[in-house]
Amino acid sequence: MLSIFQRMGRAVLDALRGMGRMGTFFATSLYWTVKPPLKFGRVLRQISFIGSKSIPLIVLTGGFTGMILGLQVYYTLRKFGAEAYLGPAVALSLIRELGPVLSALMITGRAGSAIAAEIGIMRISEQVDALESMSLSPFRYLMTPNLIASLFSFPLLGAIFNVVGIYGGYIVGVRLLGLSSGTYFSGIQDFVEMGDVTDSLIKSACFGIIVFLVCCYQGYYTRHGAEGVSRATTTAVVMASTLILVWDYFLNSVMI
Repeated sequence: MLSIFQRMGRAVLDALRGMGRMGTFFATSLYWTVKPPLKFGRVLRQISFIGSKSIPLIVLTGGFTGMILGLQVYYTLRKFGAEAYLGPAVALSLIRELGPVLSALMITGRAGSAIAAEIGIMRISEQVDALESMSLSPFRYLMTPNLIASLFSFPLLGAIFNVVGIYGGYIVGVRLLGLSSGTYFSGIQDFVEMGDVTDSLIKSACFGIIVFLVCCYQGYYTRHGAEGVSRATTTAVVMASTLILVWDYFLNSVMI
């Protein structure tokens, strides 16, 4: 019986130790973000990697998400004779919820996993140790560019997802199902407020911080060779995706 409580206590202590280490990791990253000089070249490279190269994936998933949403919502609204509200229903669903969450999950799978693997490989090949031995901070060269790029790219990609998704709903609702285009877009103009757009951007920025923190942390503390890199990458994607959904709930609780 005592061994069970010992294992439970050890698990709790390990979890608390990990949370503290992750908090310290994030605080150190913020410190090096505001401390000049900033490595603009690496920041731009990460913006290109996280942002620009994710646009085709975001456009594809956003378009089909809007089309599926438009199709399902249209037949649901038709039961109540409210087809005219298809536009605002699609737009609000995307802007307030689906856009930030789905775009963040897509970026996590494409860019977050690559970041965790890249930093993990640098750790096991002792490139991180080489930076430290030359009195160069790994946070300035590796973490700060990813943090800034995430804060910049996630809201923009979320906005692109929303716009493409709204036009995907337009294709289905107007072009395929015969709804008036004026009705579709006028409903969006009447019901979507600037606060909805602002909340969407805030959500995306928060998700960007989560993905940065989890993926960089897992990569930075990788151990045990190639197997460790594989485990760290898998853990980063699973943990980041789960935290995105959990944090989305708490943000909705505050914003609604």
